[in-house]
Amino acid sequence: MKVIQRIAELRHALRQQDRVAFVPTMGGLHAGHLALVHTARAHGAPVVASIFVNPLQFGANEDFDRYPRTLDEDIAALRAQNVVDILFAPTVAELYPEPQGFRVQPPDDLGNILEGEFRPGFFGGVTTVVLKLLSCVQPRIAVFGKKDYQQLLVVRAMCRQFALPTEIVACETAREPDGLAMSSRNRYLDAAERAEAPRLYRELAALRERIHAGARDFPALEAQAAQALAAAGWQPEYVAIRRQEDLGRPDGGAAPLVALAAARLGTTRLIDNVEI
Repeated sequence: MKVIQRIAELRHALRQQDRVAFVPTMGGLHAGHLALVHTARAHGAPVVASIFVNPLQFGANEDFDRYPRTLDEDIAALRAQNVVDILFAPTVAELYPEPQGFRVQPPDDLGNILEGEFRPGFFGGVTTVVLKLLSCVQPRIAVFGKKDYQQLLVVRAMCRQFALPTEIVACETAREPDGLAMSSRNRYLDAAERAEAPRLYRELAALRERIHAGARDFPALEAQAAQALAAAGWQPEYVAIRRQEDLGRPDGGAAPLVALAAARLGTTRLIDNVEI
């Protein structure tokens, strides 16, 4: 695996390659990320992964400064998999050599709900850096995890509307044995919080079972799950039942659904979802 920091060198290394498979990450790699690179290998070659902690997607009071930066460990983990051909690990100055005045602005009905409501500007930062990374790598496919469900839909819509020649491939959420969705932020949890953290998935799974059993009062189901989290010491931001295709509110039809939640446990913000 070759580690590249410069855009020009990356483009030179990928010249005349038309089956590039790409996995963008912010590092702090875990088994979920490794599943993404194996999925990428199944869809194309060479496989390019990136590690870049993107300042544009962090708000003023968020965890940009303490976000896990473990480049040496991440490089070792990727090399051990023997799947990734190139790791692109640019500096902030390389990717943003001047103030990023041009930004991608997702539509309000997808970018300003749920995560976008509680993290203003988040998806503008995400889509801007993803567009820039896609421009650098020019992959045929790019792999994103379903754990960040709304992000997956936002990026897929951006590629469609800009007619980008990159197919977005979704990878299932990787979970710990107790159900907790794997996340780089899980390392913020202390021992007691780590033992409590799987409750978020359990509440979503229970909500799914109630819907499978015929429950259709979605606002009441959302409220019950949020109340259960609050009673256990969480600070829920949202529990939402939405359509899978566009995260619109269910309209009584037979469209596949997804239940999504974000909540704080201590100082750590966790998100999860289950498809229904």
